[in-house]
Amino acid sequence: MNNAVISCHNLFKQFSQGDLAVPVLKGVNLTLAKGEMLSIVGASGSGKSTLLHLLGGLDAPTRGEIRILGQDIAHINEEERCRLRNGSLGFIYQFHHLLPEFSALENVAMPLLIRRISNREAYDRAADILQQVGLGHRLTHTPGELSGGERQRAAVARALVTQPACILADEPTGNLDRQTAESVFDLMLELNHKVNASLIIVTHDSRLANRAQQVKQLVDGLLCDVASAQ
Repeated sequence: MNNAVISCHNLFKQFSQGDLAVPVLKGVNLTLAKGEMLSIVGASGSGKSTLLHLLGGLDAPTRGEIRILGQDIAHINEEERCRLRNGSLGFIYQFHHLLPEFSALENVAMPLLIRRISNREAYDRAADILQQVGLGHRLTHTPGELSGGERQRAAVARALVTQPACILADEPTGNLDRQTAESVFDLMLELNHKVNASLIIVTHDSRLANRAQQVKQLVDGLLCDVASAQ
């Protein structure tokens, strides 16, 4: 697919436990176009987070190909991979990973500052996205002063502030109560449509997963359509 934002082909990953090789992914194929949303479900330990880390260039596959915006990430150096991640991908985790000593505004501006964008532009863009996620009145508050839902909204804002081509979300609502989880998920969908970013979300919540355009299940190291995996 020529318009693929992120894709992988014949992706394998195994880990070593002493002399034992433990296969986790056994030939995963995936293609996501601009603006598409994919949910990945599966049992605990099935390799969902491993797959997301590989797609994000945070780990290397045992073999197989991963492309981000057409670029094979195995054929670039670590500095170029970091630049590609920072410029093209947004990450959201189950635990927000906000820096506790910095305000919401500073946390969200951080990816832009890493890009060496001017302080003024970085903070202006961070304030704007925080306003969009309903935290315009909480800019100066540190994570410890925010509720769980507010912290996750700030994490969503941080993932989106760089206007990424694709957002990778690993159990982004798994640490929230149902009502707050649905609110954060609604926000992710709204902003996903607004900026036309692709979205890959790993979740245990089948209700939320089924709201995606595509739902895949990771079974025995392979991605299957949910209907065929049941």
